Amino acid sequence: MRREAVAAGRGVMEIVLASASPRRQELLLALVDEFEALPSDVPEPLGEDPRADAIALAEAKARAVERLRPGALVIGSDTVVNDEVVSYGKPESASDAIAMLRSLRGRTHSVLTGVAVVFEGHADTDVSEARITLTNLTDEQVAAYVASGRPLDKAGAYAIQDEDVPTVSKRDGCYCCTMGLPLWRLKRMLEAHGVACHNPADTLPQCRDCPERD
Repeated sequence: MRREAVAAGRGVMEIVLASASPRRQELLLALVDEFEALPSDVPEPLGEDPRADAIALAEAKARAVERLRPGALVIGSDTVVNDEVVSYGKPESASDAIAMLRSLRGRTHSVLTGVAVVFEGHADTDVSEARITLTNLTDEQVAAYVASGRPLDKAGAYAIQDEDVPTVSKRDGCYCCTMGLPLWRLKRMLEAHGVACHNPADTLPQCRDCPERD
């Protein structure tokens, strides 16, 4: 991504996304045309409160990148999957991904994505929650999906956008939350900083009926 020069209420503002995720970069393009994507290298420990974890990790990522790009507006985001007993981040290995999918299959769980906007040392944070029911994947389907490599960088070891694999049977909540960047919430946060944003529903059909829409 190119560096962003957005006309904002406070002048020209550089926007940086604290992530190397292609999914988050693609989503952010529905709001702004140009930005720099710079991954953060922070630990991602999970505690007992998945909402607090998602927010804290999003802010930690944004603040880590802000130290590298002082003066920029930095966006951080983190996704946590929780089944009311256990919280799941990204799998550490293929065997870990298999265990996650076997635990979650056929069940309903929460996907929580925290988002943080850090500018001039101040952090605004929010969190989005969606309820997802996974299909009752067979062991063979789980093994084939993990062998593809796609689950290894995703919280809960699956992605709703992997439509060739029947992972999700039902969704309640923001589609973009499940992809890692709740756009309607982020749009309001950016506009509070004077950033002119596109309407994400113009380019993403999933945003048109989002319950978090303005």
